[in-house]
Amino acid sequence: MTASGVNGNGKGPRSGTRALTLLAGPLHGTVLQNLAGGPKQLVDLRREVGSPPQTTLRAHLKELDEIGGIVKRRRNRFPGVLEYELAPAGRELLFVATALERWLQRAPEGPLPFGSGGAKAAIKALAEGWSSTILRALAARPLSLTELDGVIAGLSYPSLERRLAAMRLAGQIEPCPSSGKGTPYTVTEWLREGMAPLAAATRWERRHLPEDTAPTTRLDTEASFLLTLPLLRLPRELSGSCRMGVEMKNGRDHRLVGAMAHVDHGRITSCSVRLEGTPNAWATGSAGSWLRAVIGSDMDQLELGGDQRLARALLDGLHSALFGAGSRGRASR
Repeated sequence: MTASGVNGNGKGPRSGTRALTLLAGPLHGTVLQNLAGGPKQLVDLRREVGSPPQTTLRAHLKELDEIGGIVKRRRNRFPGVLEYELAPAGRELLFVATALERWLQRAPEGPLPFGSGGAKAAIKALAEGWSSTILRALAARPLSLTELDGVIAGLSYPSLERRLAAMRLAGQIEPCPSSGKGTPYTVTEWLREGMAPLAAATRWERRHLPEDTAPTTRLDTEASFLLTLPLLRLPRELSGSCRMGVEMKNGRDHRLVGAMAHVDHGRITSCSVRLEGTPNAWATGSAGSWLRAVIGSDMDQLELGGDQRLARALLDGLHSALFGAGSRGRASR
């Protein structure tokens, strides 16, 4: 499969990147974690998150309040004691932070502490690679910087070079052998696992900031499948093809996008974004239904057909690879 048709200007965030960028800061995730046990006064919260300057902490609390992540309440009667506590959106954002933290713990060069400079750099590299559609291009096949410059519109050569350098330094891409000119880069397994926090972040944005964040697009959907499917480990007795379709609606225009996975004795042999042909199995649903299935292992809103055992195995495999026990922890539905 080629990377033709891939483009992105990198000038605006794509699905999931608003939440990830928010959590890349050294305090947002730490504040959420400390409020998980219950309401806290400012003085206690400040001490437990490392005693940052009060103005800095207040600025972070204001931002979390503006997105509905926390609420301020007065205990007892007025004036009472002002406390901060998690709102429902904050508890779900805490799940995104947990998925992100677990991904950072699996960094190639060793765990990256949540809130550290290394963690911030890794999250930023992931978010920029996603927004610039570099990840969509590399999901298809290894490409050199020159080749990426040819398929990604709207980004200058130096901008692409900077993003690639950041991703390589973070351990998200690596060079691979080539007999031609230029050095092709391929994604690492750790970057593929980064689809877990991205999926969690996308679901959070759709639920809590749908008007202020980017919706899921065809490029996001294709990249997610192409990056994640190679992680799957399936029963050896399974073989066949499965169309994994996401229904995209834009007014009256309905479109099915996704990937076709080919399985041979439990091994994913190829993935393609071409959905033509008659597969042995299929799974179809909205982007929200797919997020429920992958994150929470809830397949009720997906339509399955053909060899349902194969389709269910692939769905279980996606959940297990990203959020199952021993990888990312189990999400609440």
